[in-house]
Amino acid sequence: MSQLHFENVGKQFNGNTWAVKDFNLTIANGEFVSVLGPSGCGKTTTLRMIAGLEENTHGVIQFDKDIVSDPSQKLFLPPEKRHVGMMFQSYAVWPHMTVYDNIAYPLKFQKIDKETARNEVLAVLKTVELDGLEQRKPNELSGGQQQRVALARGLVMKPRILLLDEPLSNLDAKLRDKMRRDIRQIQQHLKLTLVYVTHDQKEAFQMSDRVVVMSKGLIEQVGTPTQIQHEPKTDFVREFVEIGR
Repeated sequence: MSQLHFENVGKQFNGNTWAVKDFNLTIANGEFVSVLGPSGCGKTTTLRMIAGLEENTHGVIQFDKDIVSDPSQKLFLPPEKRHVGMMFQSYAVWPHMTVYDNIAYPLKFQKIDKETARNEVLAVLKTVELDGLEQRKPNELSGGQQQRVALARGLVMKPRILLLDEPLSNLDAKLRDKMRRDIRQIQQHLKLTLVYVTHDQKEAFQMSDRVVVMSKGLIEQVGTPTQIQHEPKTDFVREFVEIGR
């Protein structure tokens, strides 16, 4: 796990359009932070900049003491060297692979011997409660189990930071509630630094240590769920919370 630091981070397109602007935030080791806001507010772009899937055009992104991106120094660490785990809305599990092979896939790039890799995969299968299902194909699993495979694949590499992008949107309400609890429990157990993108206030407020509310590429407020709900700092936050109630 790592501390994550943003200093005046921005993503500008075509010279005039800002997807994210003046993003300043420090996320502590082992902290669960949700980035909350409506569609188009810049939250997924922020997540992609952490992962290295998008290059920030301004500012500095830092993991602990390591600068991973700083355009002023022409410094950009590619995704495969950031050691970040990521879980997408679409699951992105490979249908032709078994559960075991899906989870083991990231380890192929870390030059880990087969026995160590097997032990790591079996351990993470137990963590996400999929032990015994390692030889099944994704089409033999429920939606919730497929989501756990995607989560396990993000965890097996022991990432510095785990990034989750709207991961529960495709699940039914009952399963979403269970997965919220499970993700939070796993995060606390492993003491992971976790950044979670969502438009769902309930998810953000139930799961997070802190919430970052965004609008039109800008941070509106950062605070605990209680602070965001009961001490809104801007009209946007106040109205956004009211609509979500």
